[in-house]
Amino acid sequence: MSSGKYRKEHDCLNCGAHVEKHYCSQCGQPNLELKESFWGFISHSIAHYFHFDNKFFQTLSPLLTKPGQVTLDYLAGKRARYINPVSMYIFVSIVYFLVVYSPKHGEKDTDNVHVNIEKKKNQNVTDSVNKALKLTGIPKKIANKATKSIDEAIKKEEFIALGFADQEKELNRLKAENTRLKSDSIANRIEDFNEIHIERNDSTYAAYLLRQKKMSLAEQDSWYEKLIKKRAITIGEKSEVIQETLEHNRPKQYFLLMPLLAGFIMLNFRKNHIYYLDHLIFTIHGMMVYFIVSIITKPIMIQVFGEDSFLTKIMEIGVTIYLFWYMFKALTVFYQRKTWSTVFKIFWILILYAVAFKLSEMAMINLIYYVAT
Repeated sequence: MSSGKYRKEHDCLNCGAHVEKHYCSQCGQPNLELKESFWGFISHSIAHYFHFDNKFFQTLSPLLTKPGQVTLDYLAGKRARYINPVSMYIFVSIVYFLVVYSPKHGEKDTDNVHVNIEKKKNQNVTDSVNKALKLTGIPKKIANKATKSIDEAIKKEEFIALGFADQEKELNRLKAENTRLKSDSIANRIEDFNEIHIERNDSTYAAYLLRQKKMSLAEQDSWYEKLIKKRAITIGEKSEVIQETLEHNRPKQYFLLMPLLAGFIMLNFRKNHIYYLDHLIFTIHGMMVYFIVSIITKPIMIQVFGEDSFLTKIMEIGVTIYLFWYMFKALTVFYQRKTWSTVFKIFWILILYAVAFKLSEMAMINLIYYVAT
């Protein structure tokens, strides 16, 4: 581990304790000379790096292939070969959230490209229909009217497919165009599009209230329903910001839920009569496995195969099966319970964790909403 010349003096430079041989028995610092050559410094640093690297892989291999064994070894005192659970968890979780939850800045542009491609395809369809009708001998006026109806239906479908903000942009564009051209067809399209926009999204709270005023008192929403609607509209308007902030705070959510997950495991295996800390270490090791598997598989599924490909679906099924097998095996090895008893407890642990995850997510969304507004 250490590289350099050992001091002849027997006082520790770090804590001042007496040093018998090469290492201080109080703080563990090697009793090396302060002055070292450049190459000595480099070799010393590399030795430390590869020592960490070696311990990392010594921990990683059994962690992935021998469920529950690393926790048993660690609690039995066999700790020199393994990295500290919390240190490794922090390292792995940082890598996980860099790889899996990296921001996707290019999504909007990609969506716009897809919309433009669809528009070009639809335009080609309209042109083809127009030509086909004319070739059959149908009068030009009737052919144009039929083509116009198809074109309007296609434009309506395109508008429905647009996102909230893009719908509003399209409406503003049409209104500006209508102000300039004073076209009845554009005015009719604005009216149709506006109904779709209002009914689906209630674009603003003011628009929602205006629509409410047009109704009779019996048809209008109550004050409580209006309050809920206001919140829903605001969340809809800020959905991208809220979702982005939510994903940014996922590490905190996982970290805060981990002690709770350990509590759920302790509750289900309370007859084992072991300390909470032991359950927590077991949970930390389990979460690390989930992170490591995701670090390996997610980039392959997204970057190599594509998110919606058949091979990605197969990989997702394989990862799910492995994680369920790992959880079952780890609980069986660590808690020494029978098969059906373990399966039953896994079911309840997952139910409790899913509820806690959803409740914490709702709390985070509400917190983000109130901060954002």
